[in-house]
Amino acid sequence: MARPVMMFTGQWADLKLDEMAKAMRDFGFDGLELACWGDHFEVDKANAEADYCEKKREQLEKYDLQCLAISAHLVGQAVCDIIDERHKSILPPYVWGDGDPAGVNARAADEMKATARAAQKFGVDVVNGFTGSSIWHLLYSFPPVQPKMIDDGFQLFADRWNPILDVFGECGVKFALEVHPTEIAFDLYSAERALDAVGGREEFGFNFDPSHLLWQGVDPVEFIRAFPDRIYNVHIKDAIVTLNGKTGILGSHIDFGDHRRGWNFRSPGHGGVNFEEIIRALNDIGYAGPLSIEWEDSGMDRMHGAEESCQFVRDMDFAPSNVAFDAAFDKEKQ
Repeated sequence: MARPVMMFTGQWADLKLDEMAKAMRDFGFDGLELACWGDHFEVDKANAEADYCEKKREQLEKYDLQCLAISAHLVGQAVCDIIDERHKSILPPYVWGDGDPAGVNARAADEMKATARAAQKFGVDVVNGFTGSSIWHLLYSFPPVQPKMIDDGFQLFADRWNPILDVFGECGVKFALEVHPTEIAFDLYSAERALDAVGGREEFGFNFDPSHLLWQGVDPVEFIRAFPDRIYNVHIKDAIVTLNGKTGILGSHIDFGDHRRGWNFRSPGHGGVNFEEIIRALNDIGYAGPLSIEWEDSGMDRMHGAEESCQFVRDMDFAPSNVAFDAAFDKEKQ
C-alpha cells in the first residue's frame, strides 16, 4: 500500500505553480495539495470560469502530478476568529472588504461555502483548513473563565460552521480541520468537543498533523486511535521540544526558528515525532489517503528539505501485514 506522497503548497505560495510543480516533480512527489492562495488554486476563478479547473488539472498533469485535496486554512481562520489587523494580511481583499469584523466573518463563511463548490468542480473530495476560534484567548483561566463562556464559543462555532458544512454535504466534499493552536480544536479533548458541537456530522473530520500535538504533550498516535473514522487527510510535519530550563513551552513571544524558543517545527525526521508508530496506527485504521508534507523548518533550505522529506516519507511508509507472523507454525495452514 504505497500511499501518495504529496507536498502542501501553502508555504510555497511565493512561487508560481509552474515553478513549484516542476521542482516537486523532479524531487519525486506524486502530487500537490493545493493551497487556496497565490496562483495555486483560486476559488473565485474556479467558480466563475468554466474551464479553470480543467486547465488547473492540465497544468498539474504536465508535470505528472495529481491533486487529492485543496486547503483553505487562511479564509477558514476568519470564520470564528475575533477579527483584527492580522487577518488583513492573510485574506483575499474581497473577503477582508472594509475590515468590519462581522462582515469579515460573514464573507469568510461565504468563501468557505464557495470553496466546497470549487472543490467539487475540481474533482477533490477533501478541503483541509482552519476554523478559527472566538475563545482561544481564554485558554488560561485568569481572569477566571466561566464555563458558559467556553460553551458559548463552541456554540458559535456550530452556528457558523453548520451552514458551511451543509454546503459541503451537498457537494459531497468533507472538511478536514487541522487540529492546531488558535482553532476551536487544538488537542484531543477539544477535538472531541468540536465534533460533538456539530452533531458528529460526517462532513466534519480532521487533517491529522502530529507536529501540533507533540509540543503540547499529546501523543499523536492516541489522536489517531481516538478518531479512526475521522482522519480525512494526513500532514507529515515534525517538531522538536527543546526545554532547557530557560525556554518555555508557550514560545516566549519569540519568532519561529530562534534557538531560544521551547519548541520549533522541523523537517520530517529531524524532530521528535515517532513516524513509525504513526504509520502503524494509520494502517490499523485503514487510512489509504495521501501523506502530504507540510514543510516548515526555519533552519534548513526548503529545496533541500523538500527533496529529502519526499524520500523520507517513501522510506517510512509501509503496508500492514496480511498474514500473522506465527501462521507458519499452524500445521493446518502449511
